[in-house]
Amino acid sequence: MGCYRGSIVHRGFVSHLAGRPVLRRALVPIGCFAAVVVAGIVGFSVLGGVGPLEATFWLVDLTSIDLHFQDHAGPERATKAYAIAVTAGLVLSGLWIGETVVTETFDGRIPTEVSRATMQRRIDDTDEHVIVCGYGMFGRTIANRLAEAGRTVVVIERDEDTAARVREDGHLLVEGDARQEQVLRAAGLERSTKLVAAIDDSNVNIQIAVVSGTATDAPEILVRVGEEMYESVAKEAGADDVIIPEVVSGERVTRLLERPAD
Repeated sequence: MGCYRGSIVHRGFVSHLAGRPVLRRALVPIGCFAAVVVAGIVGFSVLGGVGPLEATFWLVDLTSIDLHFQDHAGPERATKAYAIAVTAGLVLSGLWIGETVVTETFDGRIPTEVSRATMQRRIDDTDEHVIVCGYGMFGRTIANRLAEAGRTVVVIERDEDTAARVREDGHLLVEGDARQEQVLRAAGLERSTKLVAAIDDSNVNIQIAVVSGTATDAPEILVRVGEEMYESVAKEAGADDVIIPEVVSGERVTRLLERPAD
């Protein structure tokens, strides 16, 4: 059972990794290399009248072509010319692969993509978590307090610098626009218990509520708005609770002021 689960996790990690743009770019030179190999096997099979296995061996050891035509009649010159072309194709596509890997590695893209794929795998294994959309002061405070209380938090943030802060704080992260369904699903929307739309824009938070509310198993949705006029709109959009930070802060300050002096 453990091996089976490990296999599933490994396949999930590979699928996330393969879906990243940087690795999709690497697939182009790899595809060219594979195409040259296939063309070489087919060409050698036709020209030399040999089977696929022997034709594959010719790709590795060109001297096998000389040995073959010592005992068999056929277009030896054309086969050798074709072998030169195939070898050149293999060398060029191999160099292309190497250049792509080196460039992406030194630019830091491959480690970044691997890190993101690993993060997504961790999120896919998470449930009953809280999704916090936006990592400004409000969202960061909520995420950190929840983490201190032992809750798992998945943050959705599209700003690169702010996303880096999310990683530093140790939260799970999905980079993207929380108004997009695929981004919410990547954050495990249907496995979460609560979603907090904490962005400093009432309209954006209301849009997040609309999109997240369409999920089959939608979590409890808490929406931050900047003014009381947005409260009814947020409720109609699907918010279970509406938070107005300025009102909450004002009420807290009022309670402090109403305390009897010592």
